[in-house]
Amino acid sequence: MDVKVRFIGALNGAIAAACYGMNPLFALPLYSAGADVNSVLFYRYIIATFVLWLYLKFVKKYCFKLTREEILPLIIMGLIFSFSSITLFKSYTYMDAGIASTILFIYPILVAVIMAVFFKEKLLYSTVISLLLTTAGVVLLYHGNPAQSLSPVGVLLVFLSALSYAIYIVGVKNIHALRTLNSKKLIFYVMLFGSSIYIYNVIFNTKLYIITEPHLWINVLALSILPTIVSLIAMTISIKIIGSTAAAVLGALEPITAIFVGVVVFHEQLTPRIIVGIITILFAVLMVIMKKK
Repeated sequence: MDVKVRFIGALNGAIAAACYGMNPLFALPLYSAGADVNSVLFYRYIIATFVLWLYLKFVKKYCFKLTREEILPLIIMGLIFSFSSITLFKSYTYMDAGIASTILFIYPILVAVIMAVFFKEKLLYSTVISLLLTTAGVVLLYHGNPAQSLSPVGVLLVFLSALSYAIYIVGVKNIHALRTLNSKKLIFYVMLFGSSIYIYNVIFNTKLYIITEPHLWINVLALSILPTIVSLIAMTISIKIIGSTAAAVLGALEPITAIFVGVVVFHEQLTPRIIVGIITILFAVLMVIMKKK
């Protein structure tokens, strides 16, 4: 593969990871204001779908017609990704977002396992070393209270989120109808079909939290654009160029984003342990970028 093309794939993976790591930054203020999980995700998916529709319709002039072979895979991927969102955002109510983000990072390992077991992808030594280094780096980044006990329910929710996200990543790469579909159009339909869960809940199960304060709307818009539209499109491009496993390993940049936000926005301390963790992750990411087949 051409080095320039591979770099573009890796860059998109890095952008996707950095943006996806902003989920807690924009979601937690909404929780603090009284919004429930379904309401937050309802606004996130509906606004993201609408914004992307406007962009594709009036800027890119895309045709939204789907073939018969594309409809079912898109519905399945939309529901799987939506399930990943529900379980992750629900886990924030059982544990600190930092702990949840750390546990969530098992998804690159799950991607590697799924690809090796079901698609007979050979695990190269460089890939295994990258997985080990990123895992070690993420553990170094986590600096929570050792005395704090983990919620079994929270851990289960994060694991289910990681597993469903891993299945989504693998599906985008290996389902032919999705692999050949334009990335932006793919994400539009994933968001559209995924939003059906929250619409159903608002109609039949829960009341929608009404947002009235302007600063909360800023959080909703940011949540809909950065960790959703930008992250998903960039991740899809990365998966199609460098593959599911390599794109997943680049997800190690997610907790680095959380650290950056914590230091810059919340004035958290940058300790030597965190610096070592960041360097370890960046080295592993560099291995993925420079890897040659």
